[in-house]
Amino acid sequence: MRKIIWVGDSTAAFNGADTFPQTGIGQEFDRYCKREFIVLDFAVNGKSSKSFYDEGLFRPAELLLEPNDFLFVQFGHNDEKPKADRHTEPYTTYQEYLMRYVDVARSHSAFPVLITPLSRRLFQEDGTIENSHGEYPAAVKELGKREGIAVVDLTERSRILYEQTGELESRKWFMYFPSGTYENYKEEVKDNTHLSCEGAVKMAGLVAQELTSLGGIYAEILH
Repeated sequence: MRKIIWVGDSTAAFNGADTFPQTGIGQEFDRYCKREFIVLDFAVNGKSSKSFYDEGLFRPAELLLEPNDFLFVQFGHNDEKPKADRHTEPYTTYQEYLMRYVDVARSHSAFPVLITPLSRRLFQEDGTIENSHGEYPAAVKELGKREGIAVVDLTERSRILYEQTGELESRKWFMYFPSGTYENYKEEVKDNTHLSCEGAVKMAGLVAQELTSLGGIYAEILH
């Protein structure tokens, strides 16, 4: 059975019952895959491309990579943060760390896919979404073009989706709900970064659509 291995941050990570309904994109992506593929989600909350690699969190995923597997790499939210153990600069250290994952995938004859960070659901007064990721998405796309790596532009696809859907209706895709909605969340939650189960399914669908557009071996993943 061929594998799709996800590495990334909390927007991709697997969540247990204790944090339900929070759900990561990698957790729901297998809904879109052919049955001969298995999705393994190694993403970890709070990690950047740098900290995930430097802390040895990539090693278990690397050990499982085999020829013709896929490695999905989705970082950015925490690379932006100032803490030294996480921070990278878009066109230097961020790209350098992303290339470490790409090089490992290629050394195993696996196919790397870079995924730009999910847009935060931050509406401005004019109804458009704030660009909270700066140059990081552009750095991913530039690296992909330069090094011949497949890129899924989830930043742009999610931004368009939020704007088309509107502020109120798009809340359902996020951890955004009044107090008492869920037993394990006693207080009101207004989180515009982390996804609900429905949101993770929706964003995984955007990734699937982008892979379909890429065509070839990437479209072959999907049913």
